Amino acid sequence: MFLNFNSNKMFFYFILFFSTLISISSNSWLGCWIGLEINLLSFIPLISNSKNLLSSEAALKYFLVQSIASINFLFTIILKMMLMKNFEMNLIFSILINSSLLMKMGSTPFHFWFPNIIEGLSWFNCFILMSWQKISPMILLSYYINNNFILLISIFNTIIGTLGSLNQTSLRKILTFSSINNLGWMLMSLMISDNLWLFYFLFYSFFISIVCFMFNMFNMYIINQLFIINMNYSMKFSLFLIFFSLSGLPPFLGFFPKWIIINFLINNNLMLICFIFILMSLMMMFIYIRIMYSSIMFNYFKMKWFNFFLKNNQLLMINIFNLISIMGMILTTFFFI
Repeated sequence: MFLNFNSNKMFFYFILFFSTLISISSNSWLGCWIGLEINLLSFIPLISNSKNLLSSEAALKYFLVQSIASINFLFTIILKMMLMKNFEMNLIFSILINSSLLMKMGSTPFHFWFPNIIEGLSWFNCFILMSWQKISPMILLSYYINNNFILLISIFNTIIGTLGSLNQTSLRKILTFSSINNLGWMLMSLMISDNLWLFYFLFYSFFISIVCFMFNMFNMYIINQLFIINMNYSMKFSLFLIFFSLSGLPPFLGFFPKWIIINFLINNNLMLICFIFILMSLMMMFIYIRIMYSSIMFNYFKMKWFNFFLKNNQLLMINIFNLISIMGMILTTFFFI
């Protein structure tokens, strides 16, 4: 199941949701820290599973990394409160606070825990870690952002997210490095405008939820399963379209928020940064196409004993997602009229 609706899980999902609201609506840094800690302690029971050693290992690693980031965050804000009367911008303290929040969201250069932990998670937990868990750190980052530092980090995110996914065979790791790549775009949108960041984040969350939903539905975890599994061509084509939209190919909906960011960079004469972002996005598109090309074009023996039948509601949902992805770019042109 994509989501198990038992009482314990629902309780922790409820706490996970409200801890984020506590963190982003708090009027003090200590309140923000408390929200982050509640968020951490509610997510660990969701990913830990006594029957799965990988999940238990992932839960322990996640706890250690997030604890280090929280300690760094708490130490910095207490030290700043002791040394300064008010929170005026200071280079060292802003970099320390930003670094601890970047570690929490799995950004470069603190991204090493992200691909290791993701391998032990279910698809639904992967979706939460790649989308919902980024909300609190990114909004807190916008309160006390060091623009030059975050600009450099966003460039490294796009580069490392792309290069890291080149030789991966695990679908979860490819999506993880894709998340790191998109995090670079999100950090850039955060520096431009909070509304643009929200816009980009909603689009990214929408596409990553579709991909995780489809991979969970077909029970896929490695690239080989895409052409071994007896999946009909309409489903492969649907996955192809979603990957195109996730990579930001122009006719699709995923291009729209990237288009706004590119437009801003060009208008502000940041041509080199714009070139790096477009180049890395193009390489990510190559990685997605490589996955789908092999699954569509390779000849293989279909396993007759293994047939996968979709329910009507699942098929309808996938077709609706495809329609939104294809037609969305046409609809978004009305914003500029």
